[in-house]
Amino acid sequence: MSRPLIGLSGRRKKGHQIVGNLDSLADADIDMYYCDYTRAVLAAGGVPIHLPLDVAPADVAYRLDGLLLSGGADIGPDRYGRAPETEDFPPEVERDDHELALLDEATEHGLPTLGICRGLQMINVHAGGTLNQHVPTHAGFELPVDHELHTVSIDADSLLGGLYGEHRSVNSLHHQTVDTLGADLRVTARGDDGGVEGIEHNSLPWVAVQWHPEMMTSARQDPVFGWLVEAASAR
Repeated sequence: MSRPLIGLSGRRKKGHQIVGNLDSLADADIDMYYCDYTRAVLAAGGVPIHLPLDVAPADVAYRLDGLLLSGGADIGPDRYGRAPETEDFPPEVERDDHELALLDEATEHGLPTLGICRGLQMINVHAGGTLNQHVPTHAGFELPVDHELHTVSIDADSLLGGLYGEHRSVNSLHHQTVDTLGADLRVTARGDDGGVEGIEHNSLPWVAVQWHPEMMTSARQDPVFGWLVEAASAR
């Protein structure tokens, strides 16, 4: 059996934003994501496929077996009908457009989809939900990326519960959280403070977590990537 193709979203930077880049490439576009995502997909048996912002989601989604929405910048608050509360974390408009369109295609084609951090938030916004724009206690930006900052409680009868059990110590690299939950989604994991840490779709094969499991897999394969690859293979 061929290995399933997992589309991977990322972000776009300019050359001058990359330390050590040539001055002559200061205005060149760079598509990027952390290799932890691709390594986790590969370790689970899938093949990660980069989805550049320049490709129309409709031209590629039907060729994919699954989708992974990675972490990154804040989602523009206009996407969920709110005014911005800070200018410290500017949104990336082109990426917002691209990922919302990817989720439209994932809906149409029934693509198994995993959202991580921003990816969870994007799934919620796509479903009509809203976000809390700044929750400083969740932003463990100064800590090692694999530092287990807090514990999440997981519904035993959920997909995440089947993967992780009822409790999980997790890292935290975000400062935004789910406020109003989107349509056809259910919360299946919460943090110590009651914040949403995991969601699942009621009818589509979509799962999302607020932490970064790909950065906690140095010694073992995180089961959520195994779920994604297995679900993609079943298509």
